[in-house]
Formats: sequence, structure tokens, C-alpha cells
Amino acid sequence: ATKGFEIGSGFAGARMRGSQHNDMFTIDGQGKMKTETNFSGGIQGGISNGMPIVFRLAFKPPATIGKAQNTADFTGSSTVLEAKGRHDPCVVP
Repeated sequence: ATKGFEIGSGFAGARMRGSQHNDMFTIDGQGKMKTETNFSGGIQGGISNGMPIVFRLAFKPPATIGKAQNTADFTGSSTVLEAKGRHDPCVVP
């Protein structure tokens, strides 16, 4: 299961002030327009701004593993979970 998805500065950007996160356009040494920081991750308003597109994903590991694990049943009694068979995660874009 996907636990996190961020573009550019992502979650860190949510902790910044707008004045810190501002991604001003400038002209580089070769005369090309770019942003100073790419905090936006190359996406502004859902459209590529020409900068590299940067995103990160975080997936949790599968909980059902081939190792005995202590747990509790519906009555609250201690028991052991021992999964059998295959439980492969399916991660698709």
C-alpha cells in the first residue's frame, strides 16, 4: 500500500513559509529559463514547468509474511498468526 507521495519539496514544503518556498524563475548561464530551487518538483498547477520532474513514493512492507507473529484473536486471547501460501504485493503505477 502506498503510504506517502510527494512532488518536489513535498511534505517538507508544507512546513515552510510561502516566502521560503517561492520558486522564482530565472535565466541560467546558457540563457535558459529555470526555477531557482525546483521546490515545485517541475510541476506547477498540474503542468510541467520545464524543470526536472521530481517525486517520491513510500510503500509499506507487506504485513503478511512467512514468519510466525504474535497477535490476538477476536476474544482478546493471545494467539500466533502463521500465514500460509503466497501473499505477493501488487504495486502498479
